[in-house]
Amino acid sequence: MKLTPLYFAMFCTSNLFLPAVVQAQVSSAQQSDDIEIIEVRSIRQKLEQAGRLKDVIQQTEVLDKVMIDNKNALSLSDAINNEPGVNVSNECSMCGVKRIMLNGMKGEHTTILVDGLPTHTLISGFYAVDAIATTGVDRIEVARGAGASLIAPEAIGGTVNIVTKQAYENEVSFDVAKGSHDFTAMKGMATGVSEDGKTGITLIAQYDKQDQEDHDDNGVSEAPFQENQSITALISQDINDTYNLQVRISKVQSEVFGGPVIGHNTYSIGEAISGYDGIDSPQLFEGDDVRNQFIGKAWETTEWIDTSRDEAYVKLLTELSDYTTAEFAVSYAKHVQDSFYEGIDYQADDVMNYFRAKFDTELTDEHFITYGVDARTEEMRSSTKALEGVEAYESDAFDYDTLGIFIQDTWVPSDKLEVALALRIDKVTADFIDPAKVGTEIDETFFAPRLDLRYFHNEQLTSRFSTGRGYRAPLSFFETDHGILDSEKGYQIDIDSLEESISASYSLNYDTDKLAATLSLAHSRVDNLASLEETSEGVPVLTQLDETAAVTTIDISSGYNITENLLINVSAEQFLYDVQFKSSYAIVPVETRASFDIEWQLDDLKVFWSTTWFGARDLTEYGYEGYNIKGDLSSIKPTNAPAFSSSDLKIQYKLSSNTKLYAGISNIFEYTQIEEGESPLFFDQDGGYDVAYIFGPLHGREFYAGIEIGL
Repeated sequence: MKLTPLYFAMFCTSNLFLPAVVQAQVSSAQQSDDIEIIEVRSIRQKLEQAGRLKDVIQQTEVLDKVMIDNKNALSLSDAINNEPGVNVSNECSMCGVKRIMLNGMKGEHTTILVDGLPTHTLISGFYAVDAIATTGVDRIEVARGAGASLIAPEAIGGTVNIVTKQAYENEVSFDVAKGSHDFTAMKGMATGVSEDGKTGITLIAQYDKQDQEDHDDNGVSEAPFQENQSITALISQDINDTYNLQVRISKVQSEVFGGPVIGHNTYSIGEAISGYDGIDSPQLFEGDDVRNQFIGKAWETTEWIDTSRDEAYVKLLTELSDYTTAEFAVSYAKHVQDSFYEGIDYQADDVMNYFRAKFDTELTDEHFITYGVDARTEEMRSSTKALEGVEAYESDAFDYDTLGIFIQDTWVPSDKLEVALALRIDKVTADFIDPAKVGTEIDETFFAPRLDLRYFHNEQLTSRFSTGRGYRAPLSFFETDHGILDSEKGYQIDIDSLEESISASYSLNYDTDKLAATLSLAHSRVDNLASLEETSEGVPVLTQLDETAAVTTIDISSGYNITENLLINVSAEQFLYDVQFKSSYAIVPVETRASFDIEWQLDDLKVFWSTTWFGARDLTEYGYEGYNIKGDLSSIKPTNAPAFSSSDLKIQYKLSSNTKLYAGISNIFEYTQIEEGESPLFFDQDGGYDVAYIFGPLHGREFYAGIEIGL
């Protein structure tokens, strides 16, 4: 189903009438002071308030709606980027692939959950992350470290849990914004609750787009065109006093186009792709210099990715007794990708099914047991016509299956101490189905223990310690920086083991009415880390490191309410990667970062300012080597990435009780690596052309303004 802005507007407009009758009844009832107000709590609310749907011992950073709105974040990647321990890595100037990195681990080590359930396939973490809309998101929970989630052992970097807004009252909101670079955003949400409080429905829609950016005016974009559309519905039904049923469905569309600037080198996306003739131009740029005008054929720099994702889950919550609750859940995800990479086509159809039965039992006043079973099956089929005849090419199509059991005992021996000891046992199989890949590559039984501890020193000071083991199956092309982009050499796969990790983290939190501060330390070690190598013939190979790779992170963050209307937040972070971990990165990660933001509110006016500083880095440690001029080894690109900072500003004014006006500027001082004279385009030593010499921002300054209406 292809969504359009017109369809989006019709969807949101129709929702304006959804709660009209119920809202009128509520307003009428409020006119009488004699009416007794009765709070109706559903079985779902009771379970949430009892803390049985969330592990409170594990350190979890929470981003609420206010924080998301302050950033004017339309997507998950915008919302959590530059939060403590979080970095969203932009790994291609053409296709805009984004990877969410936690605690310095790679993007593929992060598991994305929706309402605690996996609804993303193994390849959907590379494309359409920017299409994960923030409209209708109640909060985002970030748990860092291997074993961070009892039900997601593959999250060896951590989990990001997107919590959908539940319907507890009748409301409608609509938001429209416009900005530079043809920035457009339309967001709508409606929630309705039945008169008896047993049925709630949440309807969400979002459309956003942004045009290409070409800061050096050479006809090749440094930031791609992106268009995202999504529709989501969540229904919650109390069947009776002990059963609650939830159903969520979502449809997401995303299109990304980078390379030749539309209107300059090509008239449309279709023209750029259809112009493919397989004949390379003598020169791509004037003087064979990537800093000069692009004079090649449009398809030679075109990267286009069209993604469609369907998500659904059904969740049944119940109280089996006064001491035991249960959750039975199934989720489904289908990720379909059609793409074109500078003459090479790639199609993928990835379907995942997941089942979980989880039980919580209060054995005694001191022991609370969580236990259950889950199963996951994923089938990915890929194809490429461009590489079918290449002898060295091996498909990354795979079958992936896991079956696990888990148990956790949460022990509370005193008011000061909580201890949770957990164990998962998973049977994991992964099979590449290419005819050249005979047999099952991975067939392992994996034990994943986890320990969480929380100690209350006093009312203000709390320590948390966690350690755990996790695994991941490296199965995708895209974790190796587009290894398929060579139609002559092909691509090979040499994977035979799970990635295995052990991590430990400690945090110390100080919290008062005015000041909140957290110091966090984390260390992760990974065996069999996936890496991109080459054969003696120069054929890219997805393989695994023989040595153990490790990363350590240190961060401190604090927030202080100077006055009732003024809040200041500061943070500082250091990421320490060993040589093995550095060798596995395609794009240089963050090493040092500090941030400062201030929120000031007076009556109906709110101002939010944020500045993030990034330290300098030595690019040679990450394998960077490139040249601006083809065949000219004296035109070597710099290998020292300078320190830089980026600042954002948003101003919001409450025009009335239900109308807000807002405006802002992203990247106020327009710092990009292109403005500093360094294009992400380059030639390698053999004269090959590539697009990922990235170490700084690629998006320039952006102005925007909008209006939000809520009823």
